[in-house]
Amino acid sequence: MRGETDLAHYNSGPWDRAGLASSNKLASSLLGPQSQTSELGLNVYRSSNSQANFSRKQCIEQQVEGENNKQEELIYVTSYDILFGQEVATSGAAEKFLMHSKNSLQSALAKLLVREKTKNIEDLLLKNHSPVCSKPRYVRVNTLKMDVETAVHGLESITKVAKDDMVPDLLKLPSGTDLHDHPLVTSGSVVVQGKASSMVAVALCPQPGWEVLDACAAPGNKTVHLAALMKGMGNIIACELHKERARLLEDTIRRTGAPNVNIFQGDFLDLDARDPKFSKIRAILLDPSCSGSGIARERLDYLLPSFKKGEDGDAANSQRVRNLAAFQTKALLHALSFPAVERVVYSTCSIHQAENEDVISSVLPFATSIGFELATPFPQWPHRGLPVFNGAEHLLRTDPTEETEGFFIALFARKSETNKSEEAPEESHIQKLPHPSTKKICRMRKPTPFLPLRKMLQYNAIPLLRHNRKRKRI
Repeated sequence: MRGETDLAHYNSGPWDRAGLASSNKLASSLLGPQSQTSELGLNVYRSSNSQANFSRKQCIEQQVEGENNKQEELIYVTSYDILFGQEVATSGAAEKFLMHSKNSLQSALAKLLVREKTKNIEDLLLKNHSPVCSKPRYVRVNTLKMDVETAVHGLESITKVAKDDMVPDLLKLPSGTDLHDHPLVTSGSVVVQGKASSMVAVALCPQPGWEVLDACAAPGNKTVHLAALMKGMGNIIACELHKERARLLEDTIRRTGAPNVNIFQGDFLDLDARDPKFSKIRAILLDPSCSGSGIARERLDYLLPSFKKGEDGDAANSQRVRNLAAFQTKALLHALSFPAVERVVYSTCSIHQAENEDVISSVLPFATSIGFELATPFPQWPHRGLPVFNGAEHLLRTDPTEETEGFFIALFARKSETNKSEEAPEESHIQKLPHPSTKKICRMRKPTPFLPLRKMLQYNAIPLLRHNRKRKRI
């Protein structure tokens, strides 16, 4: 479950309202201009909440109160929808109450414009500029449909465009660039996706033709990024537990035209790693449910009453974070247990050590025992893991106070896989030997099975060449 990438779905269509019950991540959809607009919506709601309606509001809040006590947040988000959104479902008590008060909300917005001496909403947003909007807007070019240069040309007509220096298919746009109805976005040629989120699939580095598993796939931005990196070749198994989110994943795949993705609706933990149908999986991307603390600013958590009251359920020492860390550890151990897997990426949009370094530290002994080691994704990246265990320097963190979301990335690789780069110089030397297709090498004695192939060639070719030189002398 990836809250940070629900943004792309919001920019290309209506919100997934089935996720309201479990989604304190809905506000992550409100980046850029929407962030400011949502804050404005909350202010309008507060100003329209007259004493005459107060008792009725209390009754409604009691009706919609759930186990997570999120009823007021639900009212705020619905207020935003009424004022600035495309549609409002009226199935719940909060929605019905607010739709009944729609005229009051719109009247309060008009009064707010007058009080702030602004002519329109755009001017009001500029006047109340929020720090969350200072970050650039990133978009990833879907290379299954369009090359980067064509995308740059298409976007330059509306805004400034710069290529990212880390992710080859990522473009950097000015903060607040509105793309929700841009043809490149609606067609799936360009995907609204943060820089840190885009680094995850690149860190896994799947090759065309590979069999890859995306363990917690919805809404699917990283899934289709994998497909693009694989040039649409090979096979990606995309797991998603929840039915509604599986539909969202399907929409993302259809919109972006990823041809090599197959959805498995079910629990990744229920997959039998020893099942023959998974025997060719070479890479796994695990981006499990997390606290989302690295994108709290983008989610506008600071606007919620619970944040103001200090009731932060995502605090590092909360029971929720401990439960999440236990699940994350279990999922990572399961990912490492697939027999043919060579590379496993574990990522979160959390800043908490409990969900990041502690998870890696707890599984590292098992990973090492079966031939894995920590590799270093993006070695030029300045921010590494917290130094809480030997090897944490291989981990990658992105800082939410800078131009990215707050992310964490760890890459496990089979030792034979990581050693390939170290052996590359020796390969160039071996290539100087006669090619195996020549007559001389074809007459070599049977290779010794316990030597590497290049050693076999070197070991067997030399006696044969000496023998031929003797024959020439005769």
